[in-house]
Amino acid sequence: MPRLPELAAAGMLLAATVMTASHAATPAADEAAFRSLFRELIEINTTRSVGSCTEAAKAMRARLLAAGYADPDLSLLTPADEPRAGALLAELHGRDPALKPILLLAHLDVVEAKREDWTRDPFRLVEEGGFFYGRGTADDKAMAAVITDTMIRMKQSGKAPKRGLKLALTCAEETADWYNTVEHLTATRPEVLAAEFALNEGGEGELDANGRHVTLGIQAGEKVYQDFILEVTDPGGHSSRPTRENALVRLSRAVVRVGEYQFPVALNEVTRGYFTAEARLVAPDVAADMRALLANEQDAAAAARLWSADPAWNGRMRTTCVPTMSNGGHAPNALPQRAQANVNCRILPGVPIDAVRAELVRVIGDDRVSVRPTGTPGMQAPVPPLTPRIMRPITDVAAKLWPGVAVVPSMSTGATDGRFLNAAGIPTYGLTGLFHDAEGSHMHGLNERVRVQALLDSRQFLYELIVRLSSE
Repeated sequence: MPRLPELAAAGMLLAATVMTASHAATPAADEAAFRSLFRELIEINTTRSVGSCTEAAKAMRARLLAAGYADPDLSLLTPADEPRAGALLAELHGRDPALKPILLLAHLDVVEAKREDWTRDPFRLVEEGGFFYGRGTADDKAMAAVITDTMIRMKQSGKAPKRGLKLALTCAEETADWYNTVEHLTATRPEVLAAEFALNEGGEGELDANGRHVTLGIQAGEKVYQDFILEVTDPGGHSSRPTRENALVRLSRAVVRVGEYQFPVALNEVTRGYFTAEARLVAPDVAADMRALLANEQDAAAAARLWSADPAWNGRMRTTCVPTMSNGGHAPNALPQRAQANVNCRILPGVPIDAVRAELVRVIGDDRVSVRPTGTPGMQAPVPPLTPRIMRPITDVAAKLWPGVAVVPSMSTGATDGRFLNAAGIPTYGLTGLFHDAEGSHMHGLNERVRVQALLDSRQFLYELIVRLSSE
């Protein structure tokens, strides 16, 4: 973005605010270009079934070329056996080649969306009532648009940063059985994504009922995803001759035991920081339970009340395993020969998958019920450190844009491509600067949305932060 006098810059911000409130003013030229970029991304279908990440990557490549990037600094990676799973890599060289670059990461693929289920066409960007609606508006094309726009603005400023930047717009983060760009590159071409650290999706902000900015999350680490299959087999027989052993009944007992069991609370540095910060913001009775848990992880009553207050808090404090699917039997007039259930576990960092399996076996207490992991083994990754070098710039820029907001460390209870980078030795932090109300963004669900002003604020927050981080 060209340098502007302070007065002109303030005028642009004021114009953006007025435009959002009234929709009457014309957005500044650079904001209009950003909106166009965002619209283009949303309206390119990038689902696994019929979409194409490659098309979206090509569109962003064209935007960067138009901004002045040269061909050698832009790489379109398209696997020969997955022509729709293309990704874009771009580089803005720094003035000091001895400094490792910063990696800016976002995925282009989105979760499936059926037009007949949505109020609006999921692949048309609709601005309505202060929100943008469309598949990917929150997960993860908001981040993809903002960091691509940041690369454009920094290139057009005419001044190279001290520390270089890498942009990676990737594919197949949402689909476990598809080619995954980050997984593939960290395994086969680690130099391509090599960086001092990375900024990724996650770590969103919370608004209170009055729209006040309360907390800005920074994600450091995530739980490990692992499914287990519980299975019981039996010779079966005619249903008119029931036996003392029934595969469905035996499996049902096992499922109930797993469903009722709670792994012990085990807080780490990040989750301790999270509950410490949250205890300053929540109602006094909830804060008392958080402080009780921080003082004594064995306080089961406090943990239970926090779980009732917010299921996400339960996910942050312990490993969780929940039954999610079951099937069994082969005919309505036959004793079941086989019964299975899927148990989905989200495992705390540092806890071995084998240890979780052993605990499930112990809880079930029935050697006729087999317990085996299924799918791609979950990836253990270290938790990146929240050092002053990382936290101070985030806190400073957040305080400038949202005075009084609390910057809160968080651990994801889901999974992102950050797990591959952390495992490869690249500290990866989830930080979008996007704020949501209690209803949330509906990501992965119907009528996904993001607040218009939240997206514009995220654009400004990440731009200012990345400029500062790349100058140090």
